[in-house]
Amino acid sequence: MCADSPEGQLYPRLHPKQRGQQGITYLDHAGSALFPESLLKAFTDDLRNNVYGNPHSQNISSKLTYDTIEHVRYRILQHFHTTAEDYTIIFTSGCTAALKLIAESFPWIPEGTKQPSSRFCYLTDSHTSVVGMRGITASMNVLSVPIKPKEILVAKSRLPAEEQNCTTPHLFSYPAQSNFSGTKYPLSWIQDIKSGRLCPIKLPGKWFVLLDAASYLSTSPLDLGVHPADFIPISFYKIFGFPTGLGALLVNNRIAPLLRKTYFGGGTAAAYLAGEDFYSPRKSIAERFEDGTVSFLDIIALKHGFDVLEKLTGGMEKIKQHTFALAHYTFTVLSNLKYANGAPVVRIYSDTDFSNPDAQGPIINFNVLDENGQVLGFSQVDSMASLHNIHVRTGCFCNTGACQMHLDISNEDIQRNLQAGHVCGDNIDLVDGHPTGSVRISFGYMSSFEDAQTFLNFIIATRLSNSDAEIPFQSVTKLMTESVPDDHFSFNKEDKLSPILQISDRELRNIPSGAETTGSWQPPEPEAESMRAAVSETAVPTCRKGGKPITVAKIYLYPIKSCSAFEVTEWPVGNQGLLYDRNWMVVNQNGVCMTQKQEPRLCLVNPSIDLKQKIMVIQAEGMDPISVPLEDNTVKEAVICESKVCSHRVKTYDCGERIAGWLSTFLGRPCRLIRQSSDMKSKSHQKNTKGLSSATNISLSLVNEAQYLLINVASILQLKEHISARLKEPLEIAELIRRFRANIVISAPESFEEEEWAEISIGALQFQVVGPCSRCQIICIDQQSGERNKEILQSLSAARGRKTNFGIYLMNQPFCSSFSDTLSVGSQVLPVLKENTEIQPPTSSEEKCSG
Repeated sequence: MCADSPEGQLYPRLHPKQRGQQGITYLDHAGSALFPESLLKAFTDDLRNNVYGNPHSQNISSKLTYDTIEHVRYRILQHFHTTAEDYTIIFTSGCTAALKLIAESFPWIPEGTKQPSSRFCYLTDSHTSVVGMRGITASMNVLSVPIKPKEILVAKSRLPAEEQNCTTPHLFSYPAQSNFSGTKYPLSWIQDIKSGRLCPIKLPGKWFVLLDAASYLSTSPLDLGVHPADFIPISFYKIFGFPTGLGALLVNNRIAPLLRKTYFGGGTAAAYLAGEDFYSPRKSIAERFEDGTVSFLDIIALKHGFDVLEKLTGGMEKIKQHTFALAHYTFTVLSNLKYANGAPVVRIYSDTDFSNPDAQGPIINFNVLDENGQVLGFSQVDSMASLHNIHVRTGCFCNTGACQMHLDISNEDIQRNLQAGHVCGDNIDLVDGHPTGSVRISFGYMSSFEDAQTFLNFIIATRLSNSDAEIPFQSVTKLMTESVPDDHFSFNKEDKLSPILQISDRELRNIPSGAETTGSWQPPEPEAESMRAAVSETAVPTCRKGGKPITVAKIYLYPIKSCSAFEVTEWPVGNQGLLYDRNWMVVNQNGVCMTQKQEPRLCLVNPSIDLKQKIMVIQAEGMDPISVPLEDNTVKEAVICESKVCSHRVKTYDCGERIAGWLSTFLGRPCRLIRQSSDMKSKSHQKNTKGLSSATNISLSLVNEAQYLLINVASILQLKEHISARLKEPLEIAELIRRFRANIVISAPESFEEEEWAEISIGALQFQVVGPCSRCQIICIDQQSGERNKEILQSLSAARGRKTNFGIYLMNQPFCSSFSDTLSVGSQVLPVLKENTEIQPPTSSEEKCSG
């Protein structure tokens, strides 16, 4: 790893400038991920800036801890594409503790009862911690049944109908990815087993599935909405590298109430008696099983782990493709290395041909051979690798079942090796010339093409002499160049995974531009999504008769939610409202949306849009202007995250450090600017609005309720009379208009006549009225000074008969005109009246405002 490379800057402890030696090539990511410096800094900054108390207390610092832990639970569920309605997260000390918890609490039915007894079945290609569960089940008089991978593949047979109604619970455990070979076992087994299409063993009862995802999750995404396993134990250091000693058990809520528990620790009891045998557990499954105080600071560190992971990589799917590209390339070259006599240099232990990332993870397990085909001990290979500062893993990797299967080690061999003094984890690599283990290399999201090259060059340099490899080495060099994936990801200057191949090895610079990856795997093409929301045409066609014409008096858009208005005379209309209206919002350091309710000085932030230069210019008193590009960065470099606007979830991305620093300086608190992701708008923030067709999903920006807010100058004038009587100094019309933060200000003859409309047309544009806007305390804020005056809201309530409605919400009707979609000041407004003149506000449990 080069010291000046982005990887070196993210992991300075690996590069030579810090160590004063050759850079470290770390190839044990399946053992533990490596945390970047930025994760530690974000975490320690958090600890320096906040006081986190014991979450079992009720003081302010404890409440902060509790709320942050709950936020992290939500973030974990989000990572696995599920919700708290379907899964509960129980924090543990690691994956092993989670497995132990399952074995102790599963509702086993032991042998010797009138009911059919339970079985614990596990795949032989499982981690020691899974196999070790049989010790607990044995103590409960429950039988364990090991199943070989080949056996489960031929086990597709349904039970007789009379046996399918049996409710005896059985548990089947298998790894999503073998930590030995990287083989990915089908996630489809989950549904097949739970539905009865696949039976691990022919036995009446109901099967539950334990998916050991510890190895799999370090480099692959898991969607529990698609693959709803009952138990998923995980260790977070496998994903982030930090914190260690923290894991979790994700429990499907359909099985959670059936779990049994005998011991109860601090924080798990709703009530108990010390002098009598009385105990009542807490209702929450998580609190019931999290004995004592959870490792709350480590849990808080997970938030920063997710933030950094998404910032650096763009998500698990990219990690999956990136790491598989490296493994595919390394496997291709390694498997083709030959001695001069044609003998292979290595023996690779794999169940796949590394052609499909859905079937193979970024793990390569092998032993090095000599020219005669004899295995070199893994300890020797490890020692040689250490001399080259290459860190690999050796042994059986706590997976004796897979080790036996791939290395052809019998049960008798294991016992014989133990008698010979060999135990798990030692350096006795050969017994009677036969290997006791192997060498494993594994890639992570921070691995680079240079790491793969360094490893391959190490094997070539130590195994192939110049005379032996003169001809073969030329073919190997050609192979090393031709098998480079075109879409291989590496870190770029923005610390993102991007499709830029950077090769530093002198011998491998001339890579053909048309090189193709061998095998059937190809990185997936991004799928473009585009939706245009439509509004149903269901209004009653009763036109307003007579009277003076109604016109558009003013047009405002609010590029940054809750910041100052940008007034225009004409403006393009998009499928979400006025173009760029509320496309951005300011969030605090925890990603929570900030509005004028919490930070009134947001109104002093003045954004303006320059369509010609394609920038948004942001100004504030005492600050130099700053610009943000209008071009959407979603595809190029954005880190997509989920945010909330009122009760709506929206997909957003961060706009960078520069504008974050500008806003933080002006507002005097840490904050960031985020933008709605254009490719996720339709799915992430839709509203089925009352009064519209039930099939109509309206696409929204970062607004609270609707695409547009309209107010009437005549209504403002009438309201001004009521307000002026309560204030010492009367308000100007212009100031009142600014306080109500409308998009469209019309000039109509009658006050509040807009509340009788069902539809309106403005030029070629058609809108449907959704309902009135129920006002909040933001109208009490002077939009030019940021000062509050509570009398405004009270006056509105008094003037409107205890209601705080003012203005109406609009949605776009389907465009049926060839005219350009532009809204202009001076355009005539043609309303259509509704039958029922009482407009009902949009249904919601939250107080709404224009934002």
